[in-house]
Amino acid sequence: METTQTQTPITRAENVKTPSFLTRKARDIFLKFLPPAVTLNGSNDQDIRVHDERLYPKVLFKGSMGLGEAYVDGWWDCNALDQFFTHVINPGFMKKLIFSPPTFLYALKQKIFNLQKRKDAFKIAEHHYDLGNDLYRAMLDPLMVYTCAYWKDATTLDAAQEAKLDLVCRKLQLKSGMTLLDIGCGWGGLAKHAARNYGAKVLGVTVSKEQVEFAKESCQGLSVDIRLQDYRDVKGEFDRVVSVGCLEHVGPKNYRTYMKTAHRSLKQGGVFVMHSIGLAEPIPLEPWIISNIFPAGSLPIPRQIAAAAENLFDFLDLHEFGSYYDPTLMAWFENFDRNWPALSKQYDERFYRMWKYYLLCCAGLFRSGLLKLYQVVLGKGARGYVSVR
Repeated sequence: METTQTQTPITRAENVKTPSFLTRKARDIFLKFLPPAVTLNGSNDQDIRVHDERLYPKVLFKGSMGLGEAYVDGWWDCNALDQFFTHVINPGFMKKLIFSPPTFLYALKQKIFNLQKRKDAFKIAEHHYDLGNDLYRAMLDPLMVYTCAYWKDATTLDAAQEAKLDLVCRKLQLKSGMTLLDIGCGWGGLAKHAARNYGAKVLGVTVSKEQVEFAKESCQGLSVDIRLQDYRDVKGEFDRVVSVGCLEHVGPKNYRTYMKTAHRSLKQGGVFVMHSIGLAEPIPLEPWIISNIFPAGSLPIPRQIAAAAENLFDFLDLHEFGSYYDPTLMAWFENFDRNWPALSKQYDERFYRMWKYYLLCCAGLFRSGLLKLYQVVLGKGARGYVSVR
């Protein structure tokens, strides 16, 4: 799918006039939040350069939502956004900004309503995953793996993603002829690896039309069936179940349904591997990313995963390697930035700034340790399981 972005052009206005008292007070508060390592209009890579003083009241009233919106609008810049976010997370700058009216509104809505209902799943996919396979081809590895790579013994993105896929298959204890359900299969990278290298028969389900199109073509000739289907509608039993990068879209009101779906889909004696971004503590999500990148997204904490799986699965292994998401995101950004001249024919400057902010903000959040990456191995009567790394 070719997508052309037609958003409002960026207008960079130096020293736009705003009420002097409001601007001065907002600027003072903003500067108090900044850690010593980050200065205003400084020369270091992590310093920010302000082009439009409307930034200060916007951040004061909208928190990190306003910070992100102002960046996309061209009101401020930074030589290294990833370094900026790494510095401001540890002293709590971003944590203070996250606690803003947009955050509380989203948290309240998530508490009261189910924001990830079945009828909305395909809309969420259209917003992000259906932007265009040209974008993701330019950014990802050849297998189009859009989750954290495994850099333990790898030095390139391609090798690290191949290592991650193999790690997952080894944790699943896959053997030739086994049936595997891949919940949220993405562009089919794991399904292809499992079928080609382990002889598995794979059913992959996703709510993204673009992913289905790519995955079907990529997996031609293999024992792989890719379907446009919500995870809640899967039928049948499988020797193994896997879900990589799907739980982030499930939502806390559906965690138990998600686990029940995996449980009824898994044969007795089977293994379920679940891979998800998560949090160590229950703090609100970064609201700009929820609003602009992943609508209705939600990150679990370990006890939520445990509660959802209670009386269904045995916990066999927990593996956290969130530090590997930093180099993964940096590699994605390098690919995106290098291929931008070709992508710019389809996407405008605002999209470039939005995508840059998203990738480098997340790199900083993982580098700081605020975000985690959990791989959880669950068993349904599985015996003699030995953890692998």
